[in-house]
Amino acid sequence: MGRWWAPGRVNLIGEHTDYNDGYVLPLALPLGTTCTARVRPDGVVRLRSRQAPRDAVDTTTAALDSSGWSGFPVWSRYPLGVIREFQRRGHELPGIDLDLDSTVPIGAGLSSSAALTCSVSIALRDLFAPTVSATDLIDITRTAENVYAGVPTGALDQSAALLCTAGHLLFLDTRTGASEQIPFDLDHFALTLLVVDTGSPHTLVDSEYAARSAECAAAAAALGVPTLRDAPTLPTAARLPDPLLRRRARHVITENARVRQIAEQLRTGADPRTIAPLLTAGHTSLRDDFEVSAPPLDTAVTAALTAGAHGARLTGAGFGGSIIALVDRDRVAEVSAAIREAFSAKAFTPPRTFVVTPAAGAHRVRASTTSPH
Repeated sequence: MGRWWAPGRVNLIGEHTDYNDGYVLPLALPLGTTCTARVRPDGVVRLRSRQAPRDAVDTTTAALDSSGWSGFPVWSRYPLGVIREFQRRGHELPGIDLDLDSTVPIGAGLSSSAALTCSVSIALRDLFAPTVSATDLIDITRTAENVYAGVPTGALDQSAALLCTAGHLLFLDTRTGASEQIPFDLDHFALTLLVVDTGSPHTLVDSEYAARSAECAAAAAALGVPTLRDAPTLPTAARLPDPLLRRRARHVITENARVRQIAEQLRTGADPRTIAPLLTAGHTSLRDDFEVSAPPLDTAVTAALTAGAHGARLTGAGFGGSIIALVDRDRVAEVSAAIREAFSAKAFTPPRTFVVTPAAGAHRVRASTTSPH
């Protein structure tokens, strides 16, 4: 028996670029999912989640080889998909009990699903397949979401959960898998990164996420390139006759440029205040060109900027969820209060605000230590 933990993530910049083979710049949260795993000898697979106590799953390793996945609760298809992928890739699992508990808000755009799949994946690796690489785990967990849970995500969330290190952003090229740890010491500059969970949950499987992925693929095909990563200039996007596809391509192209610019500035030790306009520009692009924002997200961004945040943007897939704001350390309470007042004026669900620092990626929780959350 053992306990493993994987974090949620905040994406500083680089939204909807991962499934376009682009660049991303996430950090791991100190919030995550704990997976307690016990090996069984009888082929039984038992799943229990503290967040879904009425949706326990009892099945077998043999049953996962069938196509009857519609009978499983939606949340369970993520860990079951991980188990099935280990099996499909030739790793023998005699049976397992998994008890799961998460501190990542579900539906807040902070990648609770990747925290879930990655905590399970490192448990299975350590127990049954110690030679499986981090690259393999990223592929396994992404496949679990794409194939078994039906969410056409890129590799951003899984990479962040598995590769991030404390005190750093992860600069990741999602096409090649090349990554670099970028220092992100906000405390040195008397800054904080404020996360605002707007309380408007998104549901990726039932949202327009899949439509955006299809639109990007259509834009790339119309431009005659494999993905929008290969259409690096705005004049290229301007050639698209369809205005909708033109907007989608424009977002991806400019967002990739913002990721590279921010990584370069932070790599050289610049004051993070200098990147703030790029964060806000990213929100404008997501709102207008990619059309994945929502009134609570826009309200939170506007209120944060009006109250003195240096930059703010939605984080995650959008359609609800959370925003981030770069705020002077001594103005966090003021900015948070302004956002709450703006939400109250519009009768939105009261938001949850918290400050985050870059945390460690997925790992086993040793008996002599406590969980990171």
